[in-house]
Formats: sequence, structure tokens, C-alpha cells
Amino acid sequence: MTKTSRSLMAVAWCVLSITSAWAWPDKAVTIVVPFPPGGGTDTGARIVAQKLSVKWGQPVTIDNKGGAAGQVGADFVAKAKPDGYTLLMGNVGTQSINPALYKKLPYDPDKAFVPISLVAELPLAMMINPSVPAKSDKEFITLAKSQPGKLNYSSSGAGGGPHLAAEMFKDATGTFIVHVPYRGGGPAITDLLAGNVQLSFMTVLEASGHVKAGRLRALAVTSEQRVSALPDVPTLAEGSIPGFNSISWIGLLAPAGTPTSLVEKMSADIREVVEMPDVKNRLIDLGGIPKTSSPAEFSKFIDNDRKRYTAVIKTRGITAD
Repeated sequence: MTKTSRSLMAVAWCVLSITSAWAWPDKAVTIVVPFPPGGGTDTGARIVAQKLSVKWGQPVTIDNKGGAAGQVGADFVAKAKPDGYTLLMGNVGTQSINPALYKKLPYDPDKAFVPISLVAELPLAMMINPSVPAKSDKEFITLAKSQPGKLNYSSSGAGGGPHLAAEMFKDATGTFIVHVPYRGGGPAITDLLAGNVQLSFMTVLEASGHVKAGRLRALAVTSEQRVSALPDVPTLAEGSIPGFNSISWIGLLAPAGTPTSLVEKMSADIREVVEMPDVKNRLIDLGGIPKTSSPAEFSKFIDNDRKRYTAVIKTRGITAD
């Protein structure tokens, strides 16, 4: 192939890429949530999908593919055609924690996806069943220390953000609380509501409705500042653990190889949607912190976040089992 031929092919590819982005979408778009319905990632995805459907003039459906701490859904998207019709609502677990936690994943986390944009940061809340005799984080710590190994806590999965937050809490307070992992935030919350476990760390997105209805009690939030959805709930940092900070997040990604022009269009559209007053207010009311980014910013964010969790996992000796 001559140099001229190669140049013409490159130009043709660029034109095709731009044309594809301009025509997209001409059919339904699927956002894969790699967890069961009911969790924070699922809730955030549905809020955004509704507006994107209007923006794009095509249905935007949610496909919940839970399993293996998000690996099943992430792998499905990693192997999907890079045409913008199958996207991943990833989170801190799928993009930052799993690569540090598992020696081998069914996909290469560095090469399988192209980041599109952050959607929201999701602070965590320290939640207990109302039957537990504790009104504050300090009272719970005293209770746990008096009954080592007798209290249980649920999480959305071994090695997930809530699990790591709970283990950091245990390490900082010198308590022994038994971990009971579930396949997603929904089932973990269900057993907390039933009183089968006493404690769970979950996103404020997941917690706020249960707190307002009196079904669960929030003892603290894990962010550095209080959140507007639970304004009367103190932070762990201002209570029993100065400096404590553990925030989850959600963001949209596409399979590697998706045309750059299409990725940039989707990123701009997500920014527009998340900045809509009703979307922003829904995320805030549910405990999220709306936050978007460019593809490059999101890529850097994931890299830094992964390094932080790699250090935590190694220091704490945390495994996926």
C-alpha cells in the first residue's frame, strides 16, 4: 500500500467516524448496570437514562447484569461492538477496586473501556437496623467492642466500596464485626431491613429513602462534609474517626474502539443532562453529588482512584473471598 493510499484511508476513517457520530443514535441504546436493581449505581443510571432518551430521541434502556462484583456486566460491555449502543454505568468497584482486588479479570481494565464522563459522586452512610441499641457511631462502637464477633454487617459484595469502608471503620475503631457479602446493594439492604444483619455501609442514594421512612437509622456519613440529603447526620470525621473519608462514584464508559467523536458527543450530552435542574436536584436529594467530566479527566480520575484503593487493599490485606 502506497503512502498516498494510507493517507486516503485515514481521511476516510475520520470522515466515517464523524458521520457515524452525527447519525447516532438511530436505534435504542443500552446502559448495562453490572449489579442487580435497587442499588445506587442502578438508581443513578435510571435517572440519567430517562433524560438521555429524550435528548437522543431513542429509547435508553437499563440492563442489569449482576455477578462477580460487577465483572459479569463489565465483561459484557468490554466485548460489545464499539458503536455507542452498549454502554457501561461503571462505578468505583468495577473500575478502581476490582483491578486491585483480583489477580485476573475476564477483561483488561486498562484497555477494555474508554471513559465518557463521571455522573455523580456517592457518599456512603453508616446504617443500622432500628432494633440495634445505638443512637450514634460512638455508641455503636461501644456496643461492638462489648460483643466482638457477635454483630454482622452486609455489603454489596466482597471487595466493593462499602466493604472497604466497613473494613477501614473496623481497623480505625478496633472492632470485630463479621462481614456478610451479597450480590449487589439491593439484597444487602433487604437483609438489613429484615434485621438479619445489624450494620451496612451504603451510598446515601440507597439510604436516604429508608431513613426518611424510619425503616433504617443513619449513624454517620463517610464523606468529609455532611450531605444535603441527610443534613442532621454527622460525618465519621467529626465524630469517632477524624480524617475518615470514603466516597463511591458512578460514571459512563464505552467499549474500547468507540469513535472519539462519538465519545465526545456522549460526554457533552451527559454533562448537559446532569446539569439539568431536575436531574441535579434528584441526585442531590438522594444523597449524590452531581459531577461530570471530560473523557480525559475521567480517565485520570479513574487512574488516581485505582492507585488509592490498591494501596488500601494491600495495606489491609483484603481479598475477594
